[in-house]
Amino acid sequence: MSTLREVRLKSPVRQEDLDKLQLGDVVYIDGLIYTGREGVYRRVIDEGHALPIDPAQVGNVNFHCSPAASVKPDGGYSIGAVTATASFRFAKWMERWFALSGAKVIIGKGGMSEADYKRLFVPAGAVYLTTVGYGTGALLGRGIKRVHDVHWLDELGIAQAMWVIEVEKFGPLLVDGDAQGNSLFERNNKEINAGLDKLYEGLKKPALSRFGETDDRDHELI
Repeated sequence: MSTLREVRLKSPVRQEDLDKLQLGDVVYIDGLIYTGREGVYRRVIDEGHALPIDPAQVGNVNFHCSPAASVKPDGGYSIGAVTATASFRFAKWMERWFALSGAKVIIGKGGMSEADYKRLFVPAGAVYLTTVGYGTGALLGRGIKRVHDVHWLDELGIAQAMWVIEVEKFGPLLVDGDAQGNSLFERNNKEINAGLDKLYEGLKKPALSRFGETDDRDHELI
């Protein structure tokens, strides 16, 4: 039985460290990272607002997430938990975002397609790290040492604002998209799909003609 390789990265993450990452590596991060999702992307890329941060000062790790933030008695903020959001929705902004922000690590949920990794991430020298399963918000929250700053809170609200947070052993995260643009999820899906017909061989035709989820009301749903 193979053992998963554990890697500790320091933000800002060096390119040589990203180039060494392998699909399926378990990654933990130390240093400053920042949140940024569609609200921030629209504001910067679509509306033309300047970045509220200096990427050289806050690192190069961008987390697609919703933080559970609260106000402390001294007026500052604390984040006890943080939940990743699905990243595939943001692919249309990534080329410009990489150019503007210099981000080298994107953290989120579920990843993007291998085609997106090769087309968008590889030219930027970036990788994609995915959170592990559902319900890990409190686990990730343990790795948050403090809120360093928050931007556009009034304009965008808690979930969409840009939070700059200091983290220590933040994770676990899995390498889904490596520096060569390979996708862990797509590789494993191909292996699984190749054996599905054999798995169901000899059984009656399934009641449903598809696998997975859909939001198309014309598809069969239970």
